[in-house]
Amino acid sequence: MEAINMPHQTLRSNQSIKAPAPSASVLSRWVFLTWALLLVVISTSAWSNPDQGRVIESADAFAVVPVRERIDTENAQVAERINGLLPELMAEADIDLWLVINREYAEDPVYFTLVPQPSFAARRTTMLAFERFEDEDGRDAVRALSVNRYPLGEPYQVAWSGGALDAQWQALADLIVEMDPERVGINVSTDWPVADGLTHGLHQRLLEVLPQTHHERLVSAEALVVRWLETRTERELALYPHIVGIARGVIAEAFSNRVITPGVTTTDDVAWYIRDRFESLGLPIWFMPYVNVQRPGERCEQDQAFCGVSGVIERGDVIHTDVGICYFKLCTDTQEMGYVLKSGQDSVPAGLVNALAEGNRWQDHLTASFQTGRSGNEILAETIDRAQADGIDSSTYTHPLGFFGHAPGPTIGMWDNQGATPVRGDWPLHPNTAYAIEGNIKARLAEWDGQHVQIKLEQVAWFDGQSVIYAAGRQTQWHIIR
Repeated sequence: MEAINMPHQTLRSNQSIKAPAPSASVLSRWVFLTWALLLVVISTSAWSNPDQGRVIESADAFAVVPVRERIDTENAQVAERINGLLPELMAEADIDLWLVINREYAEDPVYFTLVPQPSFAARRTTMLAFERFEDEDGRDAVRALSVNRYPLGEPYQVAWSGGALDAQWQALADLIVEMDPERVGINVSTDWPVADGLTHGLHQRLLEVLPQTHHERLVSAEALVVRWLETRTERELALYPHIVGIARGVIAEAFSNRVITPGVTTTDDVAWYIRDRFESLGLPIWFMPYVNVQRPGERCEQDQAFCGVSGVIERGDVIHTDVGICYFKLCTDTQEMGYVLKSGQDSVPAGLVNALAEGNRWQDHLTASFQTGRSGNEILAETIDRAQADGIDSSTYTHPLGFFGHAPGPTIGMWDNQGATPVRGDWPLHPNTAYAIEGNIKARLAEWDGQHVQIKLEQVAWFDGQSVIYAAGRQTQWHIIR
């Protein structure tokens, strides 16, 4: 997502727009679910070629599960992460007890990734405590506890419920003293907003109720929070291709004559079509879709960060969009390019075909630079070197994806800084982490009398520790509007 051109309101990945349910007179519940499963199989098989550009023409080819039917899957994700992933990450961060304490209207950014659905808020003051211990086989395990007026359900055990606020705080203090952990992680951070969810007031109250001897045991859970949010499980990686495929399918719809009438349709019309289409599918967006055009005569200089204007879409225009949705708690971020044929044309001009291929080569240079343990700044530097050696004028601004569209993890360049990014750019690359492979290239077009065209690309991919895998392919062919 290009932040410079798109003011938007961020939506949490757990927020949902209710999807229309099938009529009971037409489909029984079991028939509907069978139909949905069949479409999942069909849609998954459609991505047989990982580099194919326009595999589907419509998002109708994908099953979108109604909100109510998502709950079991999302809760299985939460339980799997807490029981299977969290013990490893707490051991890695050397934290014995992790506290997530928040209040209604001021939820910790990590809160909704930890609680079962349907959850829309932290009820009054909600306290979560994760105790690391050794199981019978000597392996790290985690006990998830709730210290709340309202029990949360599985996978949480109730350590305290009901009663007054003072009693709740005292129960938390007593629990910590009884557990006697050496290092207690709390969500305070200077550099990572997602790890700074413990408000000043709650932090002060925690210090008040804990014995003075335990104050020095409180440590920042910053590293644990970042690793928790950036790491994807097998279940999540299995879901991602389907989610990204829906996003790409809507773009394919929008960049077609189903939506665009050259000389009539505006860029805003297309942007709102994309937004309304996702709403009709019951899928929340996390920023307003953005659509722009490039054409001969419109300024696109080498030192210009982003090229493109708004307005009526004309024949001969290059069009671009940037969209992001969240589904099953996972967010996408996708940018693709289209071309509106001139009268008499039956294919995309050769210069544009070559420019898109150059953009794909830039992607290859970027993903070839991914290596476990290498920092985002190191990956950026190698990508720039590779692209320059290939004669490519590129800009790289790749970011992690997951529960948030702009997720924590290694920052690999910024659109306004192609040098080192302190702290976030220094974060190392880990396996099983997902990214928006985002950036652009500029190429001169003979067909535009040497004027630059900017190819802006962004596709969801993950790093498995050895290689980068595109979740649902990447664009290698132009979307064509006839």
